Formats: sequence, C-alpha cells, structure tokens
Amino acid sequence: MRYAQGGGLTDAKRAARERIRLEAVGRFEGGAKNREIAAGLRVSERSVERWRRQWRESGEEGVRSKGSPGRPRLSTDQIAELERELERGPLAHGWVDQRWTPARVKTLIGRLFHVSYTVEGTWRLLKRHGWSWQQPARRAIERDDEAVELWKKEVWPQVKVRRRPAGPGPSARTRPASR
Repeated sequence: MRYAQGGGLTDAKRAARERIRLEAVGRFEGGAKNREIAAGLRVSERSVERWRRQWRESGEEGVRSKGSPGRPRLSTDQIAELERELERGPLAHGWVDQRWTPARVKTLIGRLFHVSYTVEGTWRLLKRHGWSWQQPARRAIERDDEAVELWKKEVWPQVKVRRRPAGPGPSARTRPASR
C-alpha cells in the first residue's frame, strides 16, 4: 500500500490539499513562477508544474482533486443486482458445480457490468458486503463413517512409517586398529 497506516488521506487532509491546489491557481493567475509557488506552498516544483499544466488545459476544474482513488466501481444498485445473481448460483451462470470462487465472481462482475476487478479486489468486495468463504454444509452422501474408523484403527498403523530407532551415530564408529 502507499500509506503505512493502510489507508489514504482523511477528508480533512484531502480538503487541505484541495485548498493548496486552489491557492496555486490564484498564484498562476498572478503570474508567479513555479519555483516561487512551490517554496511558498511548501510543495514540490514537480507538483506545481503538473497543476499548471492541468490548469492550462482545463482551468480551475482541472486542478481540483478527482476524489479518492479507492472509490467503489459498482453502484449500490449494481451490488444489489450482483447479490441477486449470486443467490441464483453458479449453475445458472454456466459453471458445472455450485461453488462461488472469487475468480468466478470476478468473471460474473465483468459479464454483468463490464467492470474489471482483480481476484483480491473481488474478495474484498464480497467481504465488505457480508459474503464469506464457502464451507460444505454436510458430508458426502457416499461417506461411510464406520469404514473410516476401521481404516484408522487397523490399516493406518500398518501403513504409517515408523521412525527408525536411534542407533550409534557417526561419532560412535570406531576405526580399525592399526598394526
């Protein structure tokens, strides 16, 4: 992540940065040089150059902040539609079994909304909206618990490789006596 604390700027800090950008616009209009603006606002000259270029191309609106880069890509209506589609199950969307994996949900989001997420981003989206990893609700119908117990008691001990008993190591070896 870009920030050590795991997040971006707070709303207050974002507003403070916005004020600095708009102050720079005022100084652009006054004819100040980039170096003077950077020193006066305590920002890098490179930022001032970028803001001046955006100001020339789009005016004051070009310099304004575009908002948080982590803003959601799906609207609340789209999230609701996604949840309805997830409830229908993977079979309804062409998969051969009833497992929703993050990769499948990512594919579904792309098909429905033409929005691209990473698998990790999909997992975060699902967690944020109350979905969790799936665990089978019951054991396989074919499972025979008696046969499993019998195997554990009788077969496994025979199959399990026992550790070799500790014997004399290399230091215990003796050399043949020299004549």
